[in-house]
Amino acid sequence: MTIIVTGAAGFIGSNIVKALNDRGEQRIIAVDNLTRADKFRNLVDCEIDDYLDKTDFVERFTRGDFGKVRAVFHEGACSDTMETDGRYMMDNNFRYSRAVLDACLAQGTQFLYASSAATYGGSERFVEEREVEKPLNVYGYSKFLFDQVVRRVLPTARSQVAGFRYFNVYGPREMHKGRMASVAFHNFNQFREQGKVKLFGPYNGYAAGEQTRDFISVEDVAKVNLFFFDHPGKSGIFNLGTGRAQPFNDIASTVVNTLRDIEGKPPLSLAELVQEGTIEYVPFPDALRGKYQCFTQADATRLRAAGYDAPFMTVQQGVARYVRWLNG
Repeated sequence: MTIIVTGAAGFIGSNIVKALNDRGEQRIIAVDNLTRADKFRNLVDCEIDDYLDKTDFVERFTRGDFGKVRAVFHEGACSDTMETDGRYMMDNNFRYSRAVLDACLAQGTQFLYASSAATYGGSERFVEEREVEKPLNVYGYSKFLFDQVVRRVLPTARSQVAGFRYFNVYGPREMHKGRMASVAFHNFNQFREQGKVKLFGPYNGYAAGEQTRDFISVEDVAKVNLFFFDHPGKSGIFNLGTGRAQPFNDIASTVVNTLRDIEGKPPLSLAELVQEGTIEYVPFPDALRGKYQCFTQADATRLRAAGYDAPFMTVQQGVARYVRWLNG
């Protein structure tokens, strides 16, 4: 039976395609916008049955051109939190998502989609409840607004609708994302190019490099998506983070020490890395003031209650794996 992945050439979408391939699924329709053609590299080692541009997909899916579709993994979105074109963001992330959702509901197709921790904005609580959702930018608002639509349809939906609020995802196949790639990716490249890693200095009561996020490996993200794919009776909106916040200093020191290990050198403490200038702190940028989440930590209660009980990798485990992958 056919499986559709939107945003299939993107970061999380391509990892889901590869994870599906690894379990023998090859009848996959990849949907994306390849105006930025370099994203094709994410699918080179994947097996797909067909490719469609995102502009052609919804109308054909609504018409039933693809026959019986088991599931749609809807990962396609503009994920640039600095995007200021609200019309583009809402058309791409909200209106398009509504059309895909409506088609899935009409056809009884499992609908698994990407939401975001950006829906919480400046909140200090990260639980899937309306009162703590305070997006700080139009990206977060577009995801928030679609989640409200999902909440309204869930009581009457006759097929699975499952949304995942991704926290800070890192891992393979994100090279095309540019400035929106993970801090682990940027730290790796900075160290390779400059011999040091740059982090934000003190801001909003947090010491240098101590702004803290819930960092999750894309490997774990794919596993959760496939768990729900295998359990079509489970619906809802779920946080997808480790439930364990770690500072940016942990990312930087893991990147550097993994590369040191590859070169046969012993690890250094954070203080030693700062002292020798391998980790450098830069002033917090004015453009991000008031729009930046200094702390995120997923409340994983609902995810665990849904039956997902596998452990999540720590930064030290997941980033070390990722650095070795990047290093080739």
